[in-house]
Amino acid sequence: MATTSTPAADHGGMSLEEVLALPVTVNVVTAARALGIGHNKAYDLIKAGQFPVRTLAMGSTVRIPTAALWEALGIGPLRHD
Repeated sequence: MATTSTPAADHGGMSLEEVLALPVTVNVVTAARALGIGHNKAYDLIKAGQFPVRTLAMGSTVRIPTAALWEALGIGPLRHD
């Protein structure tokens, strides 16, 4: 039986260091990679209003705030107090 989804490991997830080094906002493909899902699934979730991270629609462009992505992943920038 064929499946229509690919395991998250096949999407080339990101390391913690890569996620923490992301710019202030990222595109859907980068956010999907950080979340370990495919970009098609990410776009489907956005369209359905079920993406697990707040999105910013700017015309036909969608951006994801990195701080919201960090929060969804349960991580944050390292603090040097």
